[in-house]
Amino acid sequence: MNNRHIITIVVVAVAGLVAGYFIGASRGGIRTEGQVSMKNQSDSLNYFLGLNMGYNLKEAPWEVDAGLISSGFAQVLDDSSSYDQVTADAIFRELNMAISQRAAQEAEAAAMNNLEKGIAFLEENKTKEGVFSTETGLQYEVITEGTGPKPDASSTVTVFYEGSLIDGTVFESSFETQDSVTFPLSGVIQGWTEGVQLMTVGSTYRFFIPASLAYGPRDTGPIPGNSVLIFKIELLGLE
Repeated sequence: MNNRHIITIVVVAVAGLVAGYFIGASRGGIRTEGQVSMKNQSDSLNYFLGLNMGYNLKEAPWEVDAGLISSGFAQVLDDSSSYDQVTADAIFRELNMAISQRAAQEAEAAAMNNLEKGIAFLEENKTKEGVFSTETGLQYEVITEGTGPKPDASSTVTVFYEGSLIDGTVFESSFETQDSVTFPLSGVIQGWTEGVQLMTVGSTYRFFIPASLAYGPRDTGPIPGNSVLIFKIELLGLE
């Protein structure tokens, strides 16, 4: 999850849960789990709203200080804050915007670093024995060659596959689970669409896919922006 998404979740969580937390705080302050007693539905609602708020804040891209958060709550409850709600909301949103901008700058810098590392990796990799390159920059090696038909761009294929980054991090593997995956070649990243058409049914290839043929500069799940992707693919069938 990227920082901008986390910030949005935190803002929504705070806005939505703060009222429930106020009610709980006014009754008995902060208690350990062993001290929590849920005698009715309202008690349970307040407690689990607080837990959910805590889990969301745990992912915040800044150092969370529970004491300062509690102080803010208490000052609103006893009307001792010098900031009205409009002012507090404006300051909070301004701070979040600054964090979002910093996170975007950091993500851009990381993506540029990944791009440079990827270019260097592919330059070295293409010189290795058994590695072939296509006009688009896709690289591949044949692990085993099958004897079945080849798919085209309109085919639906069934495969085992493993995806990893150039540092060896495996982000997904159906080889491990032995669950085959079926999908249309027209609905995947360009590197897959091009690469799988080189294979015959029964083949196992390893592809080295430049970021431009994968997800580009954006972070996608566990895949950082501008990542070269390495896929080991076994083509089981097509239709």
